[in-house]
Amino acid sequence: MSLFKSLILAIIATLVLTYMLGASVIELLDIDVYMGEELIEPLKAISISALVVVLLVIAGIAIVVSVFGTVIFITMLVFGAIAMALIGAFWPLLLVIGIIWLCSRNTQKAHCN
Repeated sequence: MSLFKSLILAIIATLVLTYMLGASVIELLDIDVYMGEELIEPLKAISISALVVVLLVIAGIAIVVSVFGTVIFITMLVFGAIAMALIGAFWPLLLVIGIIWLCSRNTQKAHCN
């Protein structure tokens, strides 16, 4: 599954679970959420908190992906630089080995009856 598809499914699952469990918890604990002097409906209170949590999760995923992406990119650059340095240092030897291999390989194919 792609990263984007997994992210969308995780967000949907989080919202559904928050709505299902949030209303029960608010009613069970008899919690009232006020914004200024106005009482906010339980569903609105849950949706506001769920939206904040989803935004925090997206920000966290962006940070993690960028950090790991940077680490993987730097690692690939280091290995690429080492490989290019080795090829640059030993290219005459690799050329001679390639020519010997091309000249000495058997070009006849065996036929099985």
